[in-house]
Amino acid sequence: MRSRSTQQSLGSALRALDTRYQNAELTRSRRGERSALSRHPAFERVEVEDLAVPAPKPRHAANGVEWLPIHGWRFPWLWAGFSTRKAGLSRAYCPDDAPGDLNLGFTADDDRKAVARNRQLLAEAVTGDATIPLVALRQFHSGFIVQAALADAARERPRKADGQITDEPGFLLAIQTADCIPVLVADRKRRAVAAFHAGWRGTVKRIVETGVGRMRLDFGSRPEDLVAAIGPGNSACCYAVGEEVFSAFESQFTYAREFFREVNDTDAVRRKYPMLFLTQRAPGHSNVGPSLHVDLIGANRRQLLEAGLKPKSIQVIGGCTQCHRDLFFSHRGSSGHAGRMMAVIGIRGQQR
Repeated sequence: MRSRSTQQSLGSALRALDTRYQNAELTRSRRGERSALSRHPAFERVEVEDLAVPAPKPRHAANGVEWLPIHGWRFPWLWAGFSTRKAGLSRAYCPDDAPGDLNLGFTADDDRKAVARNRQLLAEAVTGDATIPLVALRQFHSGFIVQAALADAARERPRKADGQITDEPGFLLAIQTADCIPVLVADRKRRAVAAFHAGWRGTVKRIVETGVGRMRLDFGSRPEDLVAAIGPGNSACCYAVGEEVFSAFESQFTYAREFFREVNDTDAVRRKYPMLFLTQRAPGHSNVGPSLHVDLIGANRRQLLEAGLKPKSIQVIGGCTQCHRDLFFSHRGSSGHAGRMMAVIGIRGQQR
């Protein structure tokens, strides 16, 4: 029989061994338990091609802007759409011999006058009137939602939030993205609208589900009267994440596992010579497969369903910002050197 001091010494040694295993992203096999040498519990493993989504076909506005309307939203009182990077005045993110980009974010690399003019071009493309103001936000990957008003368009500094709602006409709510998921919602009966910025952190914080709740509380909206459109973002084919992202989802959603897949690397050289590409980077952040990928579009669609919207009332626009960089800006795909797109929605003043 082991003495107390021997047991304590053995326990200390095993804890030290566990620490070393954890640092190597392994788990020590214990008696009576199944050995586990994987980075995380088993997920469905797929090829990246299985998750690829086609690029949507943009509409060409009279002013040259290429944007994405929401097909089926034929409400005469409503403006709505998603921008692309096509046909703007910005030169910061395109080759010297390429046409200008439609960057809509006041980024450090771009000219503010060009961005301001780009915003007018988008407003004109969506509404037919370049004087319709945009109300943007200072986004910070939160679950915070504000009720917007026309007066907010005159603010020198935008309000800090990641979602906004309104039932006031005459302006466009705007959400900026460059990989995160933009979600637009409209109440067909009450004539109220909302726009949400859902990165993985905002998704974990249930910004879309909370936003529908705010529409119910502030405007008396009923879920069965709501329609929603989920715009282009970094799709599951390209959105590799670390295990900490799955842990965050799992802590909040009983259905979290539905939106994670292990994706095989399709690079033939890496498959044949995997040892050449070993790294010490965290899971999901290495370019060696298989890697853990998350489907944020599917996760936000699920939140809309949980909030009470009907499946047929939710439209997914399609397109992966990282796959289709000729059409969209991608923060990840360009290593942080990217412009911003906008999802916009608003209520026509003359129809109120």
